[in-house]
Amino acid sequence: MKKYLLVVLGAMVLAACGNDTDKIGRASTVFHMLGKNDRIEVEGFDDPDVQGVACYISYAKKGGLKETVNLEEDASDASVSCVQSAEVIRYNESAVLKPRQVFKRSASMAFKSQQIIRYYDPKRKSFAYLVYSDKIVQGSPKNSLSAVSCFAHAKTDTPVPAGGAVYGACVVDAPVADGQK
Repeated sequence: MKKYLLVVLGAMVLAACGNDTDKIGRASTVFHMLGKNDRIEVEGFDDPDVQGVACYISYAKKGGLKETVNLEEDASDASVSCVQSAEVIRYNESAVLKPRQVFKRSASMAFKSQQIIRYYDPKRKSFAYLVYSDKIVQGSPKNSLSAVSCFAHAKTDTPVPAGGAVYGACVVDAPVADGQK
């Protein structure tokens, strides 16, 4: 009984890892007489630390009776594409130096998740977004990568913030002192 409660609690925690995503669309891939069809779903979201970057993820979703009772396990297939979504990309370099999970969704009742990790390349002033699936015991090598560069667009006329810098279309704010946000 305790193991069952832990599994249910774990599933609820994964489900609660909600994202501020927008459902963009879906495409049906396999018809099921009972329950929803298998499909590819598309969601969009903004990077929480990098203003002016939006990402789109597409992933396979299993339907049928198993989905109706929440016992399906989705395929590890997913793709991510990130784009500049504003005239200027603005970020604080010290806040993006460490890799950060910017998206996570449950891909099964409790043991599998799909996530997007953002990496920052300070030498090239670029961001890389990696989507992959993992399980408690073993993940999948299937992955997809998207990159956004500060130099993909023309130089901006945005004023340079005190202590900051401008690189192509990116405005890098001054580093934040520890304890401040």
